[in-house]
Amino acid sequence: MTINEQPSAPREQAAPQPASAEASEQTAPQPARPVALITGVGRSIGIGAGIARQLAASGWDVAFTYWTPYDLRMEWGAEDGAAAAIARELEDAGARTATIEADLTGPDAPTRIFDEAEQRLGPVTALVLSHAESVDSGILDTTVEAFDRHFAVNARASWLLIREYGLRFRGEPGAGTGRIVALTSDHTVDNLPYGASKGALDRITLAAAHELAHLGVTANVVNPGPVDTGWMTGDLREAIARGTPLGRLGTPQDTAHLVDFLCSPQGQWVNGQLLKSNGGAAS
Repeated sequence: MTINEQPSAPREQAAPQPASAEASEQTAPQPARPVALITGVGRSIGIGAGIARQLAASGWDVAFTYWTPYDLRMEWGAEDGAAAAIARELEDAGARTATIEADLTGPDAPTRIFDEAEQRLGPVTALVLSHAESVDSGILDTTVEAFDRHFAVNARASWLLIREYGLRFRGEPGAGTGRIVALTSDHTVDNLPYGASKGALDRITLAAAHELAHLGVTANVVNPGPVDTGWMTGDLREAIARGTPLGRLGTPQDTAHLVDFLCSPQGQWVNGQLLKSNGGAAS
């Protein structure tokens, strides 16, 4: 794992602050920025990077994970220097950052990730799960190895990250400051291991809305719909756009705006939901 900042002392848990909040007096001490931990931020055009930029602009410090070997396996390839470039963008927006390279197939990864994030930035207030193992295959051609890897990353790692968050979260009792947001998908046809493991992720996250309620934590799942982050062909982009009332694809910013709201004080009453942010795209 790699970090782009020198260690700093952990801070007290702070409630999320809206982007528009201003100090009533210029001389008043500024509140500490809360910390968001975002997984799956390995590419500058990805949804995870979009969420990181939005939360940084809204007053959050951001720790994020990435895993270069996954991108190297995929057709789009790895983006050289992406993690460092994204971190610089967040810092330009006023955020302290911690970049953490982590292989989520390992069951010990979530503990190490939280250790690094807390050491660098302090206690985590919001956990955003935007990582994914996604390799197309159907019922007849999915291998056992691929099936197990999808569930290890998309389901098991998500459970372990949520569990680690719940074990460590120390928000003020009754304040309701904690946030968990997971990104999902309803794609299953010819995408069996991805869709099935994302379905498991949904159930794990929605259970957290009830099982972590005593901590003052909300948990929601967001389905971003069709967002082109470099994996769509031209024909696919056109076909999906035609099936959307607005006639366009989703963008990482569309998803980021919803996640930002859910993580804000204004989003506290939305809890235990699976939200479709897909522009009304036809199934």
